[in-house]
Amino acid sequence: MHRSIYCGAISRDNLDEDITVCGWVDRRRDHGGVIFIDLRDRKGIVQVVFDGDAGDYFVRADRVRSEYVLQVTGKVRARTPETVNPQMSTGEVEIYGVSLEILNRSETPPFQLDEHVTVGEEIRLKYRYVDLRRPEMQKALFLRSKVTHCIRNYLGHHDFLDIETPIMTRATPEGARDYLIPSRTYPGQFFAMPQSPQLFKQMLMVAGCDRYYQIAKCFRDEDLRADRQPEFTQIDVEASFVDELDVMSFSEEMIKEIFSKHMAVDLGVFPKISYAEAIERFGSDKPDLRIPLELVEIKDLLIDIEFRVFSVPANDPDSRIAALKVPRGAHMSRKNIDEYTEFVGIYGAKGLAWIKINSVNHGINGLQSPIIKFLGEKVTLAIMERVSVEDGDIVFFGADKSSIVSEALGALRNRIGRDYNLYSCCWAPVWVVDFPMFEKSDGGGLSALHHPFTAPVCSVDQLIDAPHDALSRAYDIVLNGFELGGGSIRIHDPVMQAAVFEVLGISYKEQRDKFGFLLDALKFGAPPHGGIAFGLDRLLMLMLGAESIRDVIAFPKTQTASCLLTDAPSSVETKQLRELGVRPHKVGGKVLD
Repeated sequence: MHRSIYCGAISRDNLDEDITVCGWVDRRRDHGGVIFIDLRDRKGIVQVVFDGDAGDYFVRADRVRSEYVLQVTGKVRARTPETVNPQMSTGEVEIYGVSLEILNRSETPPFQLDEHVTVGEEIRLKYRYVDLRRPEMQKALFLRSKVTHCIRNYLGHHDFLDIETPIMTRATPEGARDYLIPSRTYPGQFFAMPQSPQLFKQMLMVAGCDRYYQIAKCFRDEDLRADRQPEFTQIDVEASFVDELDVMSFSEEMIKEIFSKHMAVDLGVFPKISYAEAIERFGSDKPDLRIPLELVEIKDLLIDIEFRVFSVPANDPDSRIAALKVPRGAHMSRKNIDEYTEFVGIYGAKGLAWIKINSVNHGINGLQSPIIKFLGEKVTLAIMERVSVEDGDIVFFGADKSSIVSEALGALRNRIGRDYNLYSCCWAPVWVVDFPMFEKSDGGGLSALHHPFTAPVCSVDQLIDAPHDALSRAYDIVLNGFELGGGSIRIHDPVMQAAVFEVLGISYKEQRDKFGFLLDALKFGAPPHGGIAFGLDRLLMLMLGAESIRDVIAFPKTQTASCLLTDAPSSVETKQLRELGVRPHKVGGKVLD
């Protein structure tokens, strides 16, 4: 058995050639004495024709069914003009079959492999090996392979070393729960699966490896969304003797090369904006710059009004009042506005005030809103001037704690942009820089906005004296409202690292217990270094326009972190648990073995 060419690779260049192809039956059609078989492999589909001259092979062709695995030998010939199929890459040719071998039969598939058939995700994931035969899934896996090849070539060309780091390591807090592995040889002790290779790649810099990369598997036991998985793939990069501009430059060049080679897209210039500017203008540190809507601060105009919905946040330094103008949005129905009010409630907003602008020239009488009577004419018109309204616009308002207003109006901006197709371009990359070092934690203290190994802009003394004001040497790359990657210049000075831990309230004992190996490594000539990590799954999701990263992963988990294909996670025998020193746990009175 052999194959001389892929089905999807056949063209007019192969006319009159005797060839052998292998693949799956996509469709079979009997036209009375002539049988047509569309044979499919990962490169595409080709039409095979069998007629009565094929003898026993014609009889075999009559017996094949959908998804049978075949080997076909025949001669390539041109289709007649009226039968050319411009929708197929092989549509100008067909194979005149002279022999056919049924390599394997197939039961009726659980769903049709047809682009017009809608199948529930549970069925698709349970029978993933069938789902992956669909052309769109083959395209996703093909692109994934091409992109990772491009990444390896680019980084290898720039002197980066491909180095693997451990999958079984020590539990370290990085913002999500670890997946733990019990040790049989060390009863009661656990390995953790890495949330990222962060600490190992820093130690590789201490080791003098200078430039490292890895297409690494990472694991996080966290609540899932469409663009999250418990195991995901990260393009992990680190380099010594670099600053922010160095890392951003080679990262930007790599992403541009990927889009240019595999999508014929020129991403152009990557603008840079600060974290503070992103929050102020777009309500998010992941702004979708395709949407030409911006938040406008109006807090200062509402300090003296009596309407407490606005006056209380106007006089609270931790609060914000912002307006979001939607050009030509006054046509929105009350039902639309109610839906948006319910939507912002997801982000903690207590309501959504609005004003419709029917006629600017008619002043206050040209405006429509239930809140105008509470604001008064002077304040209302001042707001309209600040926001630069025109006839037919609608303005939405948020007034609450700063984080709530920014998150709610930022999400509303994205929702309206999507609902009304307000996108001004197809691709909009941006670097977000100058992040704060810390943010307030739920317990009232501080937590690292990125991770505790990010270098601050300031000195050790300034960090200790004013941690709330400290900025970090971090940078995120955002594309179309998705964080594509993030990184920072790392702390290479053990004194600065200890100071960051002190600000975070991590005791000396805890520092030594969790990060002692890193702190020790920093004492032995650690070079200045920094890096970045990209989400490969998310990158491919954006490139393909997929709804979820599950559509670009060969064998993904569900949103509840289970594998329907293998029925994992699963129970194990009590004996195996005892060997690991793990006691069976009762749930609802039942022992889970």
